[in-house]
Amino acid sequence: MEMKVFNSLTRREEPLKPLADNTVRFYTCGPTVYNFAHIGNFRAYTFEDILRRVIQFNGMKVKQVMNLTDVDDKTIRGANAAGVALTDYTKTYKDAFFADLKKLNIEPAEMYPAATDHIPEMIDLVQSLIDKGIAYKSDDGSVYFSVTKFPGYGKLAHIDFDSQRTGARCAADEYDKENVGDFALWKAWEESDGPVGWDSPWGRGRPGWHIECSAMSMKYLGETFDLHTGGIDNLFPHHENEIAQAEASTGKEFVKTWMHCAHLKVNGEKMSKSAGNFFTLRDLMEKGWSG
Repeated sequence: MEMKVFNSLTRREEPLKPLADNTVRFYTCGPTVYNFAHIGNFRAYTFEDILRRVIQFNGMKVKQVMNLTDVDDKTIRGANAAGVALTDYTKTYKDAFFADLKKLNIEPAEMYPAATDHIPEMIDLVQSLIDKGIAYKSDDGSVYFSVTKFPGYGKLAHIDFDSQRTGARCAADEYDKENVGDFALWKAWEESDGPVGWDSPWGRGRPGWHIECSAMSMKYLGETFDLHTGGIDNLFPHHENEIAQAEASTGKEFVKTWMHCAHLKVNGEKMSKSAGNFFTLRDLMEKGWSG
């Protein structure tokens, strides 16, 4: 029986057919390990677990890669506030995440690459974009992606950004559609980064959030792969920027099928750490809930 899924890219229900070896090569945006994952996060991972099982039930194999974001604005702020090394700070939440996956009986992915283990791949990808004239170095040593140089920008979000492109830059990892602009591929070291930083052709710094997933997914799944999933809040800017980075570098289609799940809501509002309306798995277990 043919398996069909809703593709966020085309906004249509389409057959899910592996490109090769009857294996769905499948990338999942994993956690940013700056705090305990909450049940809204696990709503996405449960969705992806069910999807994985249904793919296998339909006679296909799966190669799933789920990243761990262990360097970004949030993890650095958290480590600095706690007064500990970034690796020690993120290890606590990595270990907790894997323990929670096990409690929820979520099938493990085949690979869990961490961003800090793939800095050379990220630097190479940034350099390829500079070489193609699509990225540029700013005065402070940061490197930005020029969205005007990629004609397909906005195709996942289904928004024409042409009228909004003013040449502005956005250094933050997360932003909304109203603030679209050239986004950071490499962030120059700042005093607030403390000991966190890597040497690069553009000076000491660290990768932007979006380049991390493009580099790691292509390393393990190839320049074009079958399926990419995540929460709906990842669709823009994160997934839109992943497409731009990868396709501008390789000249190939990045991902065939994109799937996104909706938010878990509390009293009509999205559950999130920033809103303070979240519950972790530990919270629920302490209240007497069980699986």
